[in-house]
Amino acid sequence: MNTWDILLWVVVPYVSIAVLVLGTIYRRRYDKFGWTTRSSQLYESDILRWGSPMFHVGILLVLIGHVGGLLVPKSWTQAVGISDHAYHVVAVGMGSAAGFLLLVGMAILILRRRLVGPVFSATTRNDKAMYLILAVVILLGLWTTVRVNAVGPGYDYRETVSVWFRSLFRLDPQVELMAGVPLGLQLHIVTAFVLIAVWPFTRLIHAFSMPIGYFTRPYVVYRSRDPQPARTRTSAWGDRP
Repeated sequence: MNTWDILLWVVVPYVSIAVLVLGTIYRRRYDKFGWTTRSSQLYESDILRWGSPMFHVGILLVLIGHVGGLLVPKSWTQAVGISDHAYHVVAVGMGSAAGFLLLVGMAILILRRRLVGPVFSATTRNDKAMYLILAVVILLGLWTTVRVNAVGPGYDYRETVSVWFRSLFRLDPQVELMAGVPLGLQLHIVTAFVLIAVWPFTRLIHAFSMPIGYFTRPYVVYRSRDPQPARTRTSAWGDRP
């Protein structure tokens, strides 16, 4: 191990995670009104109707795949009867599909922001920087998946990257495992931690505001109005006004 390895595989991850946690707490306490997607749907909705679902479904699938690949040990999948070949085929196939879906969705959203005048005017430098970092992370991830695992010799990241990642949370980083990781995958990991660090200060912060309580709240009962006008009360003295 050298200083560069310590910087990339120990300092960068811990600093990024710390900035994510502290930045989120800061935004929650001191910038509640800025905790928003800054939606531009009022300016344009036709293109958004295509790009937004593709982007959100794609990023959700990518996150699920990363969580499973990084946090679930290889021995667990083998214990339930999933062979390495089967895991490789499913991971590469679904990962590539989710990545391309995410990339296409983001491309549509970026083109929309550039081509629709009001949306472009509402785009900040913060948004542009976020899209740039996110695009680099996605492209590097797709490049590694397709170049190394789909058409290349293949690389089992679960024996190196996943073990190193889990070791971070045990406060015992196994830096030596990252020595033989392909360069494209290393760049993907570093830029992903950069994205994690800037996450609380971008519109991506709204991902932490999922309406979980929506699934447990009581039903809202709607009652239709009586179409007939209310009748006036009558008495022995005649109709009351």
